[in-house]
Amino acid sequence: MNISANLLLSGKADATNRKGAHTPPLERNMDYMKKILVLEDEPSIRSFVVINLRRSGYEPIEAATGEEALEKLRTQAPDLIVTESLDIRRDDAPEHLSRLIDKLGGMDIYLHCSGIGKRNTELHPDIEIDTLRTNGEGFVRMVTAAFGYFRAHGGGHLAVISSIAGTKGLGSAPAYSATKRMQNTYIDALAQLAHMEKLNIRFTDIRPGFVATPLLAGDGHYPMLMQVGKVAARIMKVLKRQRRRVVIDRRYAVMVFFWKMIPEWLWERLNIRKND
Repeated sequence: MNISANLLLSGKADATNRKGAHTPPLERNMDYMKKILVLEDEPSIRSFVVINLRRSGYEPIEAATGEEALEKLRTQAPDLIVTESLDIRRDDAPEHLSRLIDKLGGMDIYLHCSGIGKRNTELHPDIEIDTLRTNGEGFVRMVTAAFGYFRAHGGGHLAVISSIAGTKGLGSAPAYSATKRMQNTYIDALAQLAHMEKLNIRFTDIRPGFVATPLLAGDGHYPMLMQVGKVAARIMKVLKRQRRRVVIDRRYAVMVFFWKMIPEWLWERLNIRKND
């Protein structure tokens, strides 16, 4: 199983036309304003959205996977899209990140939202170890690479998407909850390190509740399931405001508040199981 990082990097590269003259963003994008990329892995939903977009006068471009979407974007708007494939579990991942930064002409923000997780009450070693490699080893590899770049280039914004699962150990998903707790603590440690070195690096730890993504598909029923679109919009607001730490959404924020108050002896005796 190949795990690719989903990264958001805000580059500093200036857009120019083929003659070298600067092209205003609005003028540069005029050819693409009527086109909308629809990325959805469920054919029925994608078809419904495409039909309604066409009725509204748009020209939808369909994609079922992230890779397909990037390829179509690269074809439709080659001077607006820059990509680099990498696997955060591989030692050469930071090199690929560096190449991407070079293509962009710099990096202002790094958003790490790559991870895996699975219910594993049977404690299958392969599931636990894969989770540790991606959420632990891969996380540290990429976050430290981003930190190193910002340290050497005057600062930046380092953001990660962790989870409320890091609040306390979950018996139904030991490796997942443990690695998410590690991510929370690791970002806290880097924030302290940046302060110690007087670095202009800002940190954001985004902790969502259950989100309706393929990660949870086919794994039973989850309470208070949030839709991807709303969560994504909330994440963008958090990044724009450079919040240090936030739980998404308010319902989960309240739940986490009381969750932290449960004594250890009581928590260990609770039968926390996901509804099937």
